[in-house]
Amino acid sequence: MTNSEAETAKSKSPFPYRSFFWSVCLVGVATTSIYLSDQLILKPRRKLEAQIHKLETENGKLQTYLTLLRHTERRAQLEVLNQTKDPSGQTVNQLRFVELQPDGTPAGRSRDFELKGDEVYIDTLVIKFEDHFVEQGDPLKGTALVLFRRLFTNQIKPDDGIVLDAKGVSPEIYRSQTANTPFERELWTKFWQVANDEKMAKASGVKAMHGQAAYGKLEPNRIYSILMRSTGEILLPPPKEIQP
Repeated sequence: MTNSEAETAKSKSPFPYRSFFWSVCLVGVATTSIYLSDQLILKPRRKLEAQIHKLETENGKLQTYLTLLRHTERRAQLEVLNQTKDPSGQTVNQLRFVELQPDGTPAGRSRDFELKGDEVYIDTLVIKFEDHFVEQGDPLKGTALVLFRRLFTNQIKPDDGIVLDAKGVSPEIYRSQTANTPFERELWTKFWQVANDEKMAKASGVKAMHGQAAYGKLEPNRIYSILMRSTGEILLPPPKEIQP
């Protein structure tokens, strides 16, 4: 057989349809297996991993908030040294105010003063930062800041109350615990300006700046604790008796 005849015979050989068919079937089966594996095994696993990651993230945020709720950022105490009635029948309180360190020891000198009235109001200014600073534990913006502004009563107008922290400057305890940064000084100096300007507040990472007051009814020979949590919440727990 000549070369030309061999080539002619080869060109006339039948197409391997059977082999092609089974090859296509094998490819289809493999493709289907991969798709089913992805949809039935890998996709649910990816979804489950995403859910676990989300839950872990949310749990981390929750733990941060729980830690902050348990942590007290500033504390002070108000002692009712004596309580009498004046000729008009009004209650007169001899009071002593002192701020405390985290370990409960005095932070600076105590202050004695007299106030008329049955109910005392602790007036504060609070700076709260955006949540993500809190979640990240930012050293400057990770907790709320508070200024103990003044004390007044149901018989004494706020403007006539006892001034506690100096207006327009960082509270003394913050200056002693941390560096008095220009950022912090500007926030206190421009408190109401930042509080009433959305752009300035956003640029400073501030969530809210506002006044906040807590109050309670005074009784003689009691020590009232004033607590400010890292979240900015002001607390007045039940008082303790002054021990003789």
